[in-house]
Amino acid sequence: IRTMELGLFAGLFAHIYQGLMLWRDNNNRRPVKYAVQAGNATSKWYSRSMGLLGTLILLFLVLHLAHFWVPSRITGLEEVLIEGKPHHNLFLKMKQTFEGQLWVVIIYVLGVLSLAYHLAHGFQSAFQTMGVNHKRYTPLIMAAGYGFSILVPLAFASMPIAFYMGWVK
Repeated sequence: IRTMELGLFAGLFAHIYQGLMLWRDNNNRRPVKYAVQAGNATSKWYSRSMGLLGTLILLFLVLHLAHFWVPSRITGLEEVLIEGKPHHNLFLKMKQTFEGQLWVVIIYVLGVLSLAYHLAHGFQSAFQTMGVNHKRYTPLIMAAGYGFSILVPLAFASMPIAFYMGWVK
């Protein structure tokens, strides 16, 4: 798990760096902006808003790490015995974090909504970056990307909503 955490952090920082470099390169290649923006005629609003969406996701991740990763890895959590072995009680931490705190649930839902739009563009864009751009396969990749960008954030949003609504005791 620790190795995977390091890999995730390294990937996160690499993604942030690559995004900033892409933004810089795009701005340097076209220092004079278009006089008229084509808007949705040439791209989706979320494709043009990757920086904003990424920043919102980063803010969400900072909050998420403060709520769960720091307590479970650094400051410690209450332990529970499972099959005679002590484990951190992350269930209790989730319950305490989401139960009765609407503002936290709203921030989490907005964070995963930002993730949904970020993934909607990023999934297909990643394949295009790797050279997979074909009239037969691109629609399939886009459909898979939209499905992925809906299912993953729905799963993430379901946890805080379920705890807040009292569906999980």
